[in-house]
Amino acid sequence: MISTMGLLQSWGGLGTSIASFIFMWDMIRRYCPPELIRASDKWTRRIRSFFYPFIQISISEFMSNNLKPHDAYAAVEAYLSVHLAKKAKRLRAETVHGGGKLVLSMDEHERVTDEFRGAKIEWISGKIVQRESKYLPDVERKYYKVTFHKKYRDMVTDTYLEHVIKTGKEIQMRNRKRKLYTNGHNKTTWSHIVFEHPATFDSLAMEAEKKREIVDDLLIFRESKDFYARIGKSWKRGYLLYGPPGTGKSTMIAAMANLLDYDVYDLELTSVRDNTELRRLLAETSSKSIIVIEDIDCSLDLTGQRKKKQEKPPEEKTSKNKKEVPRKETEESGSRVTLSGLLNFIDGLWSACSGERIIVFTTNYVDKLDPALTRRGRMDKHIELSYCSFEGFKVLAKNYLLLDEHPLFEPIEMLMKETNIIPADVAENLMPSSPKEDAGKCLMKLIEALKQAKELMIKKGKEESADKELPEIKEDAHVLQEIEDSIDKV
Repeated sequence: MISTMGLLQSWGGLGTSIASFIFMWDMIRRYCPPELIRASDKWTRRIRSFFYPFIQISISEFMSNNLKPHDAYAAVEAYLSVHLAKKAKRLRAETVHGGGKLVLSMDEHERVTDEFRGAKIEWISGKIVQRESKYLPDVERKYYKVTFHKKYRDMVTDTYLEHVIKTGKEIQMRNRKRKLYTNGHNKTTWSHIVFEHPATFDSLAMEAEKKREIVDDLLIFRESKDFYARIGKSWKRGYLLYGPPGTGKSTMIAAMANLLDYDVYDLELTSVRDNTELRRLLAETSSKSIIVIEDIDCSLDLTGQRKKKQEKPPEEKTSKNKKEVPRKETEESGSRVTLSGLLNFIDGLWSACSGERIIVFTTNYVDKLDPALTRRGRMDKHIELSYCSFEGFKVLAKNYLLLDEHPLFEPIEMLMKETNIIPADVAENLMPSSPKEDAGKCLMKLIEALKQAKELMIKKGKEESADKELPEIKEDAHVLQEIEDSIDKV
């Protein structure tokens, strides 16, 4: 009993001493000159570092000002999830490849120890919450902290961390999920979903020679890092896809992403407030990505001011118009992105900020675009996606009906030489409407669609100029009769 009382008294005295020390330390920091406090902190750190022989390195989730994700953080996370997750007691599970596999990684404030060349290296995962403004929600910033003895400093900084990053990136490539990003409506940053589009160049309704040319161009670009560095250009390439609606421009982009294993950034220009925000969005894109602006001729009136200046007669340029019209157009527009800002986005100083990248424009009306957008060096390769050819039809027949040959292919080939039809319409007619519908019925649906399109062309020709088109119309009618005869034989 006496010993217990003595123990309690000693603990009480220790608590009183600690409280007194805290009170005195608070008084010292409050009333001492700031210079003396800074000097004291400096010497305290030196003394602590002398007796504490460990070094810490932090790797944050984001780089400065939250502009860009830190590639090293993602690589470290991948490395730890494979090599050290089994040693951790608190784990976080995530899915990859559409939910087919679970990957375990360290949970927050968990620590594990790695061994490398006889050195013990400790990893700690953490998170800090920062409030950037009282009007904005709190921002979470994750980090990893690596701790090691100072005698291993050179080995860790020169060899171990390089090993971790290299191994982590290899793991990332094995477990990688391609992503489809969008800036959405009224969003100032990117959001994403898993990109699972199945399109490949083998499934594209296009001539084989043209596909090989595009594939070769893409593969050469992917392996040309040293070439672009030698010639002093940013590692990027521009593709302009143009042609009527339904000719496969979006499918072509998906096939490019699947071939190169790149992420896709679908940029909605009308949701970008100004050129500054456009540059910030560009800075947040990752390397190995395709930045897409679809229907660029409809996104913004990027050539409107030039045309107005050229077409407006001098007598209409009153002082009232000079003051009111430009201001009104600016106020009514949801975006203040200019042609100059977009050109700088494509190949200006900011275009080299994210490494390996492809920029793709699509349009239905290439003649509407400003020549500054489409010139070589910005859009390096122009690809026309036009009406479906017979070779493209055979690709679709293989995809939809598993057919390489069929007796009805001959009349279809004859009709396709005389008729313009987009690949989307061909695919729609080849799609079986029920499990009982066989390949012959699907091909007959396509033949009927082609015949209707041909008859419309004949009718249109008659309406435009009966005298001029009469010999050609008779020839067309003869072709239709030949097609009917070949179908009857089948």
